Amino acid sequence: MPQMDARPDHPPPPTRIGVLPIADFSVMSYASTVEPLRAANFLAGRALYEVIHVAPATQPVRSSGAAVVPPDAQVGAALKLDMLFVIAGGDIGGFRDPALYRWLARLAREGVRLGGVSGGPVILARAGLMAGRRMTLHWEYAEALAELSPDLAIERSLYVIDRDRMTCAGGIAPLDMMHALIARQHGAPFAQQVSDWFMHTDIRPSVGPQRAGLAERVGSHTPAILDAVEVMESHIADPLDLGQLAQVAGVSPRQLNRLFTDQLGTPAMRYYRALRLARAQSLLRNSALPLTQIALATGFANSSHFSRVYSAQFGHAPSSYR
Repeated sequence: MPQMDARPDHPPPPTRIGVLPIADFSVMSYASTVEPLRAANFLAGRALYEVIHVAPATQPVRSSGAAVVPPDAQVGAALKLDMLFVIAGGDIGGFRDPALYRWLARLAREGVRLGGVSGGPVILARAGLMAGRRMTLHWEYAEALAELSPDLAIERSLYVIDRDRMTCAGGIAPLDMMHALIARQHGAPFAQQVSDWFMHTDIRPSVGPQRAGLAERVGSHTPAILDAVEVMESHIADPLDLGQLAQVAGVSPRQLNRLFTDQLGTPAMRYYRALRLARAQSLLRNSALPLTQIALATGFANSSHFSRVYSAQFGHAPSSYR
């Protein structure tokens, strides 16, 4: 197995990277963040990276599945770190930990580069550490964070590196982010060796999309349907009527309804309402916004109307999330 080029007689100390998984984190996001560092050490034949697992308490942190990660240190400890990645998933809408926020802020003041993976950027934002910096996060959490903090510069990229902040959408996207990190520190050829180790031969750029294209998500390649759905997704809080949708799509309202019914199995306005309710469900799961604000953010006149429509769609009241 090829290794790095000639090593210095006195190699620099390894980069110390803290990894802070939050309960219910995704194993995929965790492994995609940590495993490239382990592989880099193996392929280099020496310790390029030292990983220190941190937890809010002394107990192991359980993932959304069966995996647990035992901590090497606790939040609040005086650790000499170069970077720290917060990895979060699950229901982070109700997560609050002022002690963790203070510790992260202290690390930032000490010059530690901070990163967030999947829902981890939400925690960095709540700690007040993403102001004035570009960022990304998993699309599931993006709408809720944007509603709570509209001034944040949220992008729908796979990862964003903005000075001393590194944020990532999670899943397998950390493989691409860690490739960029390793390439910066140890050169692109070595970073490619690490990626090849995981059969990750097609490195995606940071600006790559988080989700499949519109046609794949909708399940149709008909231009009128795609035009209508695209404008639906951009008008969730201020819904358009059927005539306005048809005008954008370049067909009559009757023809647009027929296309939706024939190809997607539902009339256009019912499809539109389902999109708005799905957005509302995401906000319920991933934010602490009051029902009235969620109703308005998804185009319903008031919380009572929203509750009736939501209950009819999903079989339970939106308040059941609270």
